[in-house]
Amino acid sequence: MIKLTDENFRHRDLNWLSFNERVLQEAEDVENNPLYERLKFLAIYSTNLDEFFRVRVSQLRQLKRVKKEIRKQLSLQPNKIVKEIKATVHEQQQRFGHTFRKVIIPELEKHHIHILTSKTYTDKHKILADGWYTSTIREHLDVKKVDLKAKNDIFLEDQSLYFYVLFKDSSKVGFVTIPTHKVDRFVHLLKDNGEHYLTFIDDIIHYKMDTIFPDEEIRGIFEVKISRDAELYLDDELDGILADRIYESLKRRHKGQPTRLLYDASMDKDDAKKLRKLLRVGKVDMMPGGRYHNFNDFFAFPDPTENPELHFKKQPLITHNALEKGTDYFEVLKERDHLVHFPFMSFHYVERFIEQASEDKDVTEIKISLYRVASESPLTSALLKALDNGKKVFIFIEAKARFDEENNITWGRTFEEKGATVIYSYPRIKVHSKILLVKRREEGKNRRYIYIGTGNFNAKTSKIYADHGFFSADKKLGKELNRVFKVLEGDLIVPRNKHLLVSPFTTRRTFEKLINDEIDFAQSGKHAEIKIKMNSLEDKDMIKLLYKASQAGVKITMLVRGFTALIPGVKGLSENIHMTSILDRYLEHGRIYWFNHDGDEQLFMGSADWMTRNLDRRIEVLVPIIDPDCRKELKEIFDIQLSDNVKARIQNKEENNAFAKAEKETPKIRSQYAIFDYLKAKHN
Repeated sequence: MIKLTDENFRHRDLNWLSFNERVLQEAEDVENNPLYERLKFLAIYSTNLDEFFRVRVSQLRQLKRVKKEIRKQLSLQPNKIVKEIKATVHEQQQRFGHTFRKVIIPELEKHHIHILTSKTYTDKHKILADGWYTSTIREHLDVKKVDLKAKNDIFLEDQSLYFYVLFKDSSKVGFVTIPTHKVDRFVHLLKDNGEHYLTFIDDIIHYKMDTIFPDEEIRGIFEVKISRDAELYLDDELDGILADRIYESLKRRHKGQPTRLLYDASMDKDDAKKLRKLLRVGKVDMMPGGRYHNFNDFFAFPDPTENPELHFKKQPLITHNALEKGTDYFEVLKERDHLVHFPFMSFHYVERFIEQASEDKDVTEIKISLYRVASESPLTSALLKALDNGKKVFIFIEAKARFDEENNITWGRTFEEKGATVIYSYPRIKVHSKILLVKRREEGKNRRYIYIGTGNFNAKTSKIYADHGFFSADKKLGKELNRVFKVLEGDLIVPRNKHLLVSPFTTRRTFEKLINDEIDFAQSGKHAEIKIKMNSLEDKDMIKLLYKASQAGVKITMLVRGFTALIPGVKGLSENIHMTSILDRYLEHGRIYWFNHDGDEQLFMGSADWMTRNLDRRIEVLVPIIDPDCRKELKEIFDIQLSDNVKARIQNKEENNAFAKAEKETPKIRSQYAIFDYLKAKHN
């Protein structure tokens, strides 16, 4: 056995950048992705990076405050990692800028869509820009002129856009907000002879800057954006002294220290230095960028031509044979278990289940865990209806779902006012499971119906997240899920389950046993194999066990969408581990675990990744798939994904995100489209 060192594990934050590069690859994929979809991938890349700096780089900044001897003891090197992050991001943003300027913009022009800058305005454009500025933009501007001699603190809001304005009088500078939170970022200025002319509000403000500072001679106008700490989310990433230290910073979230100052790279070095000192930003946090920032606004970039060829072709929703035809979910589920698959099928199946439960006279109780609550939906309406109809409703609401806390807590209060029992997440532990239980009186006894998913109870995200959901009336599973809810209610400490895997109680030790079993099978000369799909892989103990299994001869096939600390394909260490990552039209979000187990296959799906937090510090639920039809269906879908040779990237020690290629005379398999075809054939 190889003696493992830190070199045998990737740093999760550096490898996350490799994941975001895959998003960038989608923006560069002219062959497979239509124009507007590539533009959206640029927006996704930008949004991901913003959150990364607000959360992960924020954590590294906090680690820099920890005493040096503690950092050394824990093998922490935050300065080194931040520098590596900065270098990688800079290289990626060069590609980002090239894709936008040299590929996207010329292609838009071919389709009669022109993005004007303030420098390219004609006299006609200037007249229209003047009108738009006066009627729509001017009232929302926040203008500051700063006297540098006064040495007053300047505070820029997190994620907001500003113009940094330089005057000939070097004792003063100006800051002007770009009010994208109040005004649409893009303006359709003019349609002329079939050509559409659009502009950023940034450029309209830039064009009018002389009127904003009429008493100053302007020598430079540069767009800037600051990202600040979102330290609220660090408490379930670490334990001990680090978590205690970071947890104290919760109240500073909206006014947290800068983690990145994004600025126009055309700015002179001396002016950039002046800006850095003015905003009290460290050198390592300075990030040169392009003329425009906040590319997440491109999610709403208008298509004035309404050309369907510029977008993904719409996929009709696949109807589920049993759930669509059955008017009574309870009768359907008594016959056997059923799976649903999003976004290929409608989330309405989940909503309809709760709606039926809310109106059924024999239903006495509904229990659900909500991680990201939709602002308003048939699901929330059904829960309110259940309360109106006298049902007992228990709702566990995760108060720390990243960037959704306010909405979650607001809904929690609404449910409480209507009579629901609402419990919020506990300190230092999140409830990440996606579980629903309906209790119904049948022939004088309680019968439980359950739903366990890999994705949130959110109709909006179900349209873009590739997830799986499991419906069942199995008595054993119903009894065990009820115990999980009793833990959430505070009536039980340990759920004592034999079938469901529940973190932090049984998930880790069950998976450890299953891997060790495969090692034993391999060492005794039997076929040993593991197939795993997850979002992220970080837990070192699980990785060590996978390395051990690889060295024992266990064949391991992995599909990891996001970051991984495991290094596959290393001779003598992980040469029996083959890992790919799929990034395509939909966000892969499901978790599937399959073990050959000497022919007695073990198959699970649920909410847990193999991260320490998911195994030890979150309430997670995974369900064994026993029903033969469900087992066959989930396995075949999983095998399609593992066969992807269009959108799968091979994860190797080089981290080069090389696309898996179809061999000669082998058909191309783009798994998300192949799964759609598979489900359509199965259910229609």
